[in-house]
Amino acid sequence: MGLFGRGVPESVRARLERGERVLAHAPVRAAGGEQPLLVATTRALYLPDGRAVPWQDIDQARWTPDTLTFDEEGEGRRTVRLRAEPAEDAVDYRRMAETVAERVTATILVNRFVPYPRGDSATGFRLVARRPPGSSEARWRVHLSEGLDPKDQALSDAVSRVLAVLREQMGV
Repeated sequence: MGLFGRGVPESVRARLERGERVLAHAPVRAAGGEQPLLVATTRALYLPDGRAVPWQDIDQARWTPDTLTFDEEGEGRRTVRLRAEPAEDAVDYRRMAETVAERVTATILVNRFVPYPRGDSATGFRLVARRPPGSSEARWRVHLSEGLDPKDQALSDAVSRVLAVLREQMGV
């Protein structure tokens, strides 16, 4: 295991896919027993409960000294409680935060906000194309502003038109 894999328990390393590498890891708050880790790899963010969240499914990650909070596509908001130790044993989460930001950003190919229903509206929809690490397939997602009705046929038509133009322009 390379330099950044040191200190990662075998139970975590055993779950990694062939060719997947650990980029950063850090201990998190535990109720007792083995010290759980937050682990960033080339493919996913491994949560202390053992779940792997692919980078392309993470939106809007936010850090505080005590927590990592992020929105997982289709799953909602998740919060990881970070280890809160005395100052002499404090954990520096900057490397982990930088790695998460870089990995999430690297999956984004297109991120375009379109005002709706008018060009000067504060509401609208966001079209995002993301590509999983190591893949050539782009996946498009539509994020609607609060208050817009996903069943509105005019909105659906507008999304389809803009999506077609973006795919043509961006080649995605």
